Amino acid sequence: MQKWILSTLITVACAMGVYLMATGLPEKPVNEAAELKEGQELLKITATNFEFDQKEYVVKAGTNYKVKYANKLGKHGVEIKGLDIELDETSPEIEFTFDKPGTYEMRCSIMCGQGHGDMISTIIVQ
Repeated sequence: MQKWILSTLITVACAMGVYLMATGLPEKPVNEAAELKEGQELLKITATNFEFDQKEYVVKAGTNYKVKYANKLGKHGVEIKGLDIELDETSPEIEFTFDKPGTYEMRCSIMCGQGHGDMISTIIVQ
């Protein structure tokens, strides 16, 4: 009398499987360090709504970096004052050598909403 439940569950599971195959599964993570040149390091900056993923980013002076910007939520950009670096969705990466030790302020370069003024982080070059 309740055999219809099992066949219904199997049908639903098959339908979900077909849906996942049709829409595609998420892509595998990419090893970004593999595309770096010899001696180069990666500095990844990620922005979400009104904050960067870290309050401070520490880099070594004299080292060449591939600076990559990723936007997870909202519409943001990155401006590092004193280093003339600006990144956004149209130009998300740059190769840069941090020559001068010091502390540099990083702000959102695109007016993104009410929390725009508080979207500040620092880059410390040691």
